[in-house]
Order: sequence, then C-alpha cells, then structure tokens
Amino acid sequence: MTNGVRFFSVGPLSLLAIIIIIGLAILIIPLFLLGLIGDAFTRLGFSWIEAIAVVLLMVFGSMINIPVYHVRRDIVRVAHDTVQGYGIEAGAAPIWETVVSVNLGGAVIPVCVAAYLLSKAIIVTGESLLVPVTAGVLLVSGISYFSTRAVAGVGIRVPLVIPGVTALLAGALLTGGTGVSAVMVAIVSGVTGILLGGNLARMSGIRDLEVPVVSIGGAGTFGAVFLCCILPALLAYTGIYG
Repeated sequence: MTNGVRFFSVGPLSLLAIIIIIGLAILIIPLFLLGLIGDAFTRLGFSWIEAIAVVLLMVFGSMINIPVYHVRRDIVRVAHDTVQGYGIEAGAAPIWETVVSVNLGGAVIPVCVAAYLLSKAIIVTGESLLVPVTAGVLLVSGISYFSTRAVAGVGIRVPLVIPGVTALLAGALLTGGTGVSAVMVAIVSGVTGILLGGNLARMSGIRDLEVPVVSIGGAGTFGAVFLCCILPALLAYTGIYG
C-alpha cells in the first residue's frame, strides 16, 4: 500500500476471462444485429436467407465502385509550401480529373430492393402508392440536399440520421398510418431521396471538390442509405412502425 492506495494484481485466469468476454462480444454482437435485421426484413416479404443475403451484399458491395464518367478540370489550384532553409517550393500533386462512380452496395442494390418492395407493397395492399412515394422522395431529396455538405478535398457528406428520420415521418404522414404502406414509402423515399438530393443534385459542383473519386452511394453516403433501408424494417419488426 502506497499513500493509502492499495494495488491488486489480476491473475492470468481473470485476464484470460476478460479477453474471452471481449472476443465473444465482438463476435456475437454483429451476429445478433445481423439476425435481428434479417428477421426484420422477413416482415417485409423476404425469406430469412434472402434478407441476410441482401444485408451482406450491401455491406460488402459498399467496397465496389462502378466508374461511370470522368470530369476533367481546365484549371487547378496548387498550394505551395516553402521548404525551410532551401527556399524550394513543394506542393501536393494537383488533381486534374475526378472519376464519378456508382457504389454497388450504397446505390445499385438499395434501389433494386426499394423497387422490389414497392412493387410487392402495391400487390399486397392493392393501392397505388405513386402519390405518397413521389411526395416522400421530393421531401427527403430536399432535406438531403440542404443538409449535405460538399467538402473540398474530402467529398460529399450526407448526414447519417436526418434523411432517415425524414423518411420515417414522410411514410407515416403521407399514408396516414404506420402499416405496410408507410414502411414501403419510408424505405423508397429514403433511399431514392438521399441519392437524388444528396448525391446527384450535387454533381454540378464536383469540379471544385478536388478529389480523385466521387461515388454515388459510396463513402459519405452509404451509412445514410443503409440506415434508411434497415430502420423502417426494424421499427416495423418491433411493432413501433408497422
């Protein structure tokens, strides 16, 4: 004991137990969340295997960008730094060209899922969802556009939560309830609205971003799109939104 403070050494068994607990938590928590999301998607008409496949395809597909076209700049800004003691100016290599890509997991797959769910909802409910979906897409697109930040040297950054919450409110308000139609409107308007308002509407300003790659549905956008896919499904599964 030093200055009234007692020190205890942790035995190797306790340390091993802590390591095992941390390892199990790292392994089990993602599996639990994956299973919960899979069960939630089964409520929307997927089989459990299809639901898990969709989630995994989105996650792993987020690493795949499909090049679409190139944007070439005529003039670039070059920042110079003076090397101390030598008077030599040195700067990072200027970026003359930006590749515009479409992300597989954050754009292609979510749009396909949204289209599939919308068509299935129309068949199940027997009602036309064109008006609420269109209104929801316009609403989420507007919110996404004004809340998205285009940062020079970084890219396009869509807020993680704001579009998803807007989509949920749009689904509930535009359908007058929280049933299957509301869930489908929330997913479709969320996914489509983010990509339209947060990405496509920002394409005119990518020349000034000075980044080598801009991915529609990719980095800076994928999280918001993924949340718009799973949040309505999870709330419907728990009975809060369905």
